[in-house]
Amino acid sequence: MRDSTHPSSLSTLRPAPLLLGVCDYPEHVDPASWPEHARQQRALGLRFVRLAEFAWSRLEPRPGEFDWAWLDRAIEVAVAAGLQVVLCTPTAAPPAWLVEAHPEILPVGRDGRRRTAGSRRHADLSSPAFREASARITQAMAGRYGAHPALIGWQTDNEFGWGDTAQGFTPAAQAAFQAWLRGRYGTTDALNDAWGNVFWSMEYSDWAQIPLPGQGVSASSPSHVLDFMRFSSAQVASFQADQVALLRRYSPGRFVTHNFMGFFSAFDHYEVAAGLDFAAWDNYPTGTLGALDEWKLLDPAFALTYARTGHPDVTAFNHDLYRGLTGAGRGLWILEQQCGQVDWAPSNPLPAPGAVNLWTAQAWAHGADAVTYFRWQAATMAQEILHSGLLRHDGTPDRGAAEVAGIDPARYPCVPVRNRVALLHDYESLWLYGAQPHAQHLNYWAQVFTYYRELRRLGVDVDILHPDSPLDRYDLIVAPALTLMTPERARHLHAAAGRSRVVFGPRTAFRTASGRAAQTALGGLLAQLTGARLQNFDSLPVGLPQAVGGHRADLWAESYVPEDPATEVLHRYEGGPLDGEAAVTRRGLVTLIGAHSPGLIGEVLAGALRAANIPTLDLPEGVRLSRRGEVTLLQNWNARPVTWCALELAPVSTTFLRTAEVQARAAPHLHPSPDPPPAASAGPRLKEST
Repeated sequence: MRDSTHPSSLSTLRPAPLLLGVCDYPEHVDPASWPEHARQQRALGLRFVRLAEFAWSRLEPRPGEFDWAWLDRAIEVAVAAGLQVVLCTPTAAPPAWLVEAHPEILPVGRDGRRRTAGSRRHADLSSPAFREASARITQAMAGRYGAHPALIGWQTDNEFGWGDTAQGFTPAAQAAFQAWLRGRYGTTDALNDAWGNVFWSMEYSDWAQIPLPGQGVSASSPSHVLDFMRFSSAQVASFQADQVALLRRYSPGRFVTHNFMGFFSAFDHYEVAAGLDFAAWDNYPTGTLGALDEWKLLDPAFALTYARTGHPDVTAFNHDLYRGLTGAGRGLWILEQQCGQVDWAPSNPLPAPGAVNLWTAQAWAHGADAVTYFRWQAATMAQEILHSGLLRHDGTPDRGAAEVAGIDPARYPCVPVRNRVALLHDYESLWLYGAQPHAQHLNYWAQVFTYYRELRRLGVDVDILHPDSPLDRYDLIVAPALTLMTPERARHLHAAAGRSRVVFGPRTAFRTASGRAAQTALGGLLAQLTGARLQNFDSLPVGLPQAVGGHRADLWAESYVPEDPATEVLHRYEGGPLDGEAAVTRRGLVTLIGAHSPGLIGEVLAGALRAANIPTLDLPEGVRLSRRGEVTLLQNWNARPVTWCALELAPVSTTFLRTAEVQARAAPHLHPSPDPPPAASAGPRLKEST
């Protein structure tokens, strides 16, 4: 049961306002400064502090001996200043005594080298000794603080998988993987058949013969990789579930969440989030901008446009992804929000003036019920000395503090986010795509993000969901890279296509649940749905484009053969080995796109949106709309002013508009044009610019 103070417990009369908090590390500073820090935090408008994230060595300095005095005092000081508390289980940073007593807990990397203590996440989740010690500290913390009246919730661990630790390569991990495979397949014959191990004489006759993938002379079988990723994800999920069960038992009525990372691929986040009240993630917009460079989606010179803000769609994508992890309609939390420069990207520029305000507002507009700034005071020690906080190293307020002080949480009502468009995403498709990408500079994230970005350019709000989620309330369903297909999933999508428009992207239904290639065109039932079968695919080297429908396809092009008289060919390839073959087909409400071409994708999506009677807009570069309830947040991520619909948008700013007024202002630019709203419904325009 959620505590009634939690912002997701929305009053039917008055929605809760956005909660603002801060990640604090009182153990890093002189205890004499704690009361003044708490007073300053409350004066900034902060409502809670997140504590004890990496404090295992202070909480349990020796095995089974606990020192609670310092944390007791830190909580007392926070409460005295009017602050509430989010506590973290400190299991992401095992103490040195645990490593000394049980060196087998240390992880082994993909290179076969055993890691050491001296950083964080230096533990193998398959280690019984580590699991036992983690359960002990979690139970002790929950027993000590679980009923504290100031405690509103828990964060489990920290950033699962950070430092490439989601996959274990220890002897314990190998034994656990072999046991997992035995439980899944029952016999080695069944495993050999599922994996296709007759290929290259890879057949196994004993479970002990099965190695961990990635250690061979060349690439491992994609089926082997897929199952290892499933196993590794299950290890993370079971570790999380152990903590969640203890927290539920000893700390009832408080929320439980975890802080995930943006675009992280190494485990199934839907599986790991299954027991949480809501998902959370750590939002660092300037740091995650590097994803676009990695995917070659922005010209390097153009990327500098967003160097001090991050890209709006990169950040929004992760908000929408994590909002959807635990089911449509729930909110999310930001448990770490950048408030100055970071220290871990290749370069770490200062954010633009107004960026902290912009990031906070955008997070709320995409469903965040709370934003937690990282961190309170910049660290004067160890690995994060160059990372900013709301206070500088000397304790004086930094630039981000001034922006936080100007935020009025009451202007951010935490109502549910309701959208008409769903974008489908799953990690098994991601893993299979990554095991055999077959195209330089094109990966699963880049393909999925391209569809998302085109939707956002058209002014459309998006829910990101697992493909097996309920889809009945959506008017348009977009599946950019749904590579893994099962009969059950195909039937689910077939039912969805009976009432909603559906757009599929390349590599759809190319793999079965075991990772083998589908021998029936587009997965059998899905072939009936699309009315087409895959003919050829062409991995295009950089600089060798393929013309299609007046657009340019780069990196990937696949063609189809219509197999139903009702299947229309919307676009054909022009020139090259695919000349004249179908690139985009449509049968009834289902469209299939084979070319990786942002322009073509945008055109097809715009047509599908109009057909679904979802209005679209042509938004200027760097300008985005996000809707929550009756409010539309208009954002300018550019370092220059922009005029849109007779509104002057200041650089790096937000403008709050009543949704009805947006429709009235944008009516001449909407496709299709909506009926004009009644004049009385427009209301006054609320504007906040920084």
